[in-house]
Amino acid sequence: MTETADAREADRALKAKHRTMWALGDYPAVARQVVAALGPALVEACAVKAGDRVLDVAAGSGNASIPAALAGGDVVASDLTPELLAVGRKEAEERGAVLSWQEADAEALPFDDGTFDVVMSCVGVMFAPHHQTAADELVRVCRPGGTIGLLSWTPEGFIGQMFATMKPYAPPPPPGAQPPPLWGREEHVRELLGDRVTDVEARRQSVRVDMFSEPEDFREFFKAAYGPTITVYRSIADDPERTAALDAALADLAGGALRDGAMEWEYLLLTARRNG
Repeated sequence: MTETADAREADRALKAKHRTMWALGDYPAVARQVVAALGPALVEACAVKAGDRVLDVAAGSGNASIPAALAGGDVVASDLTPELLAVGRKEAEERGAVLSWQEADAEALPFDDGTFDVVMSCVGVMFAPHHQTAADELVRVCRPGGTIGLLSWTPEGFIGQMFATMKPYAPPPPPGAQPPPLWGREEHVRELLGDRVTDVEARRQSVRVDMFSEPEDFREFFKAAYGPTITVYRSIADDPERTAALDAALADLAGGALRDGAMEWEYLLLTARRNG
């Protein structure tokens, strides 16, 4: 097998692992019950209006896609994980939203150059392993003068710190993969997009999460529903001591963030206009 063929096979295997990870648990419950406010915030920042051609990259179950469709956009929700798209289709029907759903890799989008007026991603594309490749695709499919909108967890915020807490217990990342929370750093995203965009606006905001009254409530919910957390726990399932240590670490993290029964989870909201 040639080096190029080896690389392609390795990439297919990596994407298969990602697809499996996000199908674990119940990510739609996380999107619907915990961070439902994020999608509408991104849609508003992108100023989606009637008739806009909109692509939601790594859309999951439609946290941003459905609000964009309800705002009048002609929306395509794309994601690597078909199980999430299936949930999104059902939710869209229940909410009266009309949009298209398409399985797609954020690093190899099956769309022509300049197809969309708005290209957005809500805590989605940040999990693509190769950041520059994913960013290049976001820019490529956006028309000149179109909007690129990204909402990503920051490294310093609660979810970024959750990933830092889990890292010592997780298997090592594959060569070339970059940490997802880097997308929560404005300078990193500016570097990825480069001079292909203008009118960059970035601000740090937070979403209020009030469904966990105790630290253990958060930990047990994420152990059951959130694919990345489930994957880490599965990797140490045969080591009771490490499992107990991670249990304690996640409870400590949540306990430090809880204030009067609520937490604030920080994210970076960045919009830019495609040059041309």
